[in-house]
Amino acid sequence: MGEMNTAELLVKCLENEGVEYIFGLPGEENLHILEALQDSSIQFITTRHEQGAAFMADVYGRLTGKAGVCLSTLGPGATNLMTGVADANLDGAPLVAITGQVGTDRMHIESHQYLDLVAMFAPVTKWNKQIVRPSITPEITRKAFKLAQSEKPGAVHIDLPENIAAMPVEGQPLKRDDQEKTYASYRSLNAAAMAISKAKNPLILVGNGTIRAQASEALTEFATTLNIPVANTFMGKGAVPYTHPLSLWTVGLQQRDVITCAFEQSDLVIAVGYDLIEYSPKKWNPEGKTPIIHIGMEPAEIDSSYIPLVEVVGDISDSLMDILKRADRQGKSTSIATGLRSKLVTEYENYAHDEGFPIKPQKIIYDLRQVMGPEDIVISDVGAHKMWMARHYHCDSPNTCLISNGFAAMGIAIPGAIAAKLVAPDKRVVAVTGDGGFMMNCQELETALRAGTPFVTLIFNDNGYGLIEWKQINQFGKSSFIKFTNPDFVKFAESMGLKGYRVESADDLVPTLKTALEQGVPAVIDCPVDYEENIRFSQKSGDLSCQVWE
Repeated sequence: MGEMNTAELLVKCLENEGVEYIFGLPGEENLHILEALQDSSIQFITTRHEQGAAFMADVYGRLTGKAGVCLSTLGPGATNLMTGVADANLDGAPLVAITGQVGTDRMHIESHQYLDLVAMFAPVTKWNKQIVRPSITPEITRKAFKLAQSEKPGAVHIDLPENIAAMPVEGQPLKRDDQEKTYASYRSLNAAAMAISKAKNPLILVGNGTIRAQASEALTEFATTLNIPVANTFMGKGAVPYTHPLSLWTVGLQQRDVITCAFEQSDLVIAVGYDLIEYSPKKWNPEGKTPIIHIGMEPAEIDSSYIPLVEVVGDISDSLMDILKRADRQGKSTSIATGLRSKLVTEYENYAHDEGFPIKPQKIIYDLRQVMGPEDIVISDVGAHKMWMARHYHCDSPNTCLISNGFAAMGIAIPGAIAAKLVAPDKRVVAVTGDGGFMMNCQELETALRAGTPFVTLIFNDNGYGLIEWKQINQFGKSSFIKFTNPDFVKFAESMGLKGYRVESADDLVPTLKTALEQGVPAVIDCPVDYEENIRFSQKSGDLSCQVWE
């Protein structure tokens, strides 16, 4: 390539990496990048807040496996970006954050809006670097994408000073290298097969790594053939279809639940693509006595409650199929799983015709599941509704219910839904949020309208921070500092050129959802929720006895 400036070379490198979108805000110190994007195939999505931009890149990366890209200016723009960057890093979503910066001639003195962004982003990224010479741009960009997308995926950061961005340079993007699959050792495969063959009550715990590795089909065959029940984490939803007779749905609530009984009665937990950040092993193996087989792309993390008997490290699909060839569980019973599943299904169906108002969270989610198709996408925000979404919104396939349970940052649902609709424009998308999470990034609904990404935002409205109230009452018997008032969400939506709806009875929700999903613009549904169910659930779980349900 002929002479260009560094910003133009950076954009060429981004194009070479297959970048489709950059989410971000314009700023004085990233003007050269914005100018270089004028003639690029990359679409720049101007957001209303840098946090929203980072969440969009986060969810884009989680859905596609390709690094989402977000852009900010220096100083306050970069600090606004950090929450979404940290979320991607802990959730295992590939993301590349690019920040503008003061010129290198201003970094040695106190300077307007200057912060050491490389030092600031270090704790929330896998790797980050400042481009200090124009000629190293291709190397830094290629390394950033390679690290962001390699297991375990996460966030990286590139800092570009404004004087370096304007400097002339000759160069070209580096060739992208294909990463070879890794294979587990014969010793670990044999040891895992032997332990599985001997176990009386094995249980599979599946995490998000299985979805990232696209190993759902292999896992389903593995579980079916060996007759082993499966529980998924919040971020492992859909790894095995929820209709499968061996599926015990979702584990991970921070209190006892029916599925807790499966772990208490298990004599072997087979953790497949499981990351400790998704659900602490101290919750399901508190004494560290249950034998564990770790099957993943990376060695197991160190934890006193997670000391594997065997570590099978390599491509997850290949590992599962190789163990399947070696293991023999003919004649082994799954009566415990059958009884537990029956209990879960009965409880789930109990809310199908509940007419209470405000609506119970279980009923809201039951109705949402009936309206959404098997391939449609739901993005859950963080709050009390997230616990109910995790427990009651069941999935046929991976990446159809996205929950952040690594960093678990409020405000992700609306920006995430924009990214989901860009990735899958033919699928229906719903952002499920509490009123607290809604107000954190509701400004991005204007971005959604402008970007042509129609989706529905379903608000669980309780005029407070419901999850914290739940925890306060459980711990102290009372709540404090969690109540607030809300705007009229219907008028709010309409003021932005969106569609707004208010649910006024239990019978309203299904038809309202169906109508909202048919609109050509984003829609907002205000749905009052009865969070008295939170305390009822806690009381019920406290009395739970792990008998075997027939």
